[in-house]
Amino acid sequence: MSAGASQRALGQQWLQRLLDAVVSVSADMDTRTVLHRIVEAAADLVGARYGALGVLGQSGEFTDLITVGVDHQRLMTVAGLPQGHGLLHTLVADQQALRVPDVAVDPRSVGFPPGHPVMHTLLGVPLMVRGTVYGNLYLADKKDGTPFGDDDEALLTALASAASVSLENARLYERLKHAAEHFQRRMLPALPDLTPLQAAARYEPASELPRLGGDWYDAMVLPDGATCVVVGDVTGHDIEAAPLMGQISNMLRALAFDHCGPPSLIVCKLDHVLSMLDDPPTATLVLGRIECDRGQYTFHWSNAGHLPPLLIHAEGSTCYLAPTHHGIPVGIDTTVPRFNHEHLLPPASTLLLFTDGLVERRGQNIDASLDDLADQAARLAGAPLDDLCDALMVPSGQVFDDDVAVLALRLPDPQPGSPAECRQPLRP
Repeated sequence: MSAGASQRALGQQWLQRLLDAVVSVSADMDTRTVLHRIVEAAADLVGARYGALGVLGQSGEFTDLITVGVDHQRLMTVAGLPQGHGLLHTLVADQQALRVPDVAVDPRSVGFPPGHPVMHTLLGVPLMVRGTVYGNLYLADKKDGTPFGDDDEALLTALASAASVSLENARLYERLKHAAEHFQRRMLPALPDLTPLQAAARYEPASELPRLGGDWYDAMVLPDGATCVVVGDVTGHDIEAAPLMGQISNMLRALAFDHCGPPSLIVCKLDHVLSMLDDPPTATLVLGRIECDRGQYTFHWSNAGHLPPLLIHAEGSTCYLAPTHHGIPVGIDTTVPRFNHEHLLPPASTLLLFTDGLVERRGQNIDASLDDLADQAARLAGAPLDDLCDALMVPSGQVFDDDVAVLALRLPDPQPGSPAECRQPLRP
């Protein structure tokens, strides 16, 4: 092979290694994962034994350190890293590539903190995002024992430049997720005082974009003294579902407050209101009334194509309140009848209403998921209501394919010999 052909082959290998590294960095949209991938790709690309990325705050101080080849947690706790001294301070101040053939004799070096491996050679470049230094990417000690050369610096500089695009995309993605979640939460109501009932609610957006969805919960005291509760899920999971959810929720609240009738009547009236729209939205929901008569609470509800509520008894037994007649989602056909159901609610029991995102998992049978939810709820039957909701919403390693709304209500537990308290109707 001629010298020219050999040089071209090396150049193609160089380019292929760089492209492979850039693809690896771009394979995720989580900011911290992207940072980890940048360090890993840099160390692999140049063949370095150690790699690190020091993340800078707005005032130029180190706020985080991501490493390869060293014990990250030990350095962070024992050695007090990250620190912006010595050679790392030079990287921050100069904002240009830094190559040090012998760290020990470099006058800018201040040594290593306790627990830090001794490093002999250093290559560092700034990581720029839209003209601002986001952090410093640096490598130490090539595995083959040779010093860092011009090709190594060129590779690391090229990777840092390309990686900045992935980093910026990841940051924008995180901001978009936060904004979407904030918008969705602002559309959900704050729970009113439902005394003597206890109430707690949770909402969690889908783990991936689009995080805007159509799940909601609501609860209010009606003029006749009953407590109205609802959970629902607008069909679709996109940017249009959220405003539709707000419309349906507000319609349902107004109808329930105005009529104070059986749940089936309220759902039927919602059907007719939706039918007057040019393009009626559809939604599944459970609408219920919790009524109290001489200290005995009864749950009256209508189910429009939704998953059944879960009743958790104080001693830990559970049952799903599956209706004998299943209704269809609202917004489809006003001629299909709606049905009322009722169930006595024992003292100190908990009624749990939820949307399907809590139990639907890719590749998992829905019945098995419902059984798992009932088992977990049974173990938490005596837990405070907020603790119960938190545990159900954030089990270990949970990823939500859809957004989730949960509404939990706990019945009072009157002392022996004392009458149970009922809420009185509101005065006109």
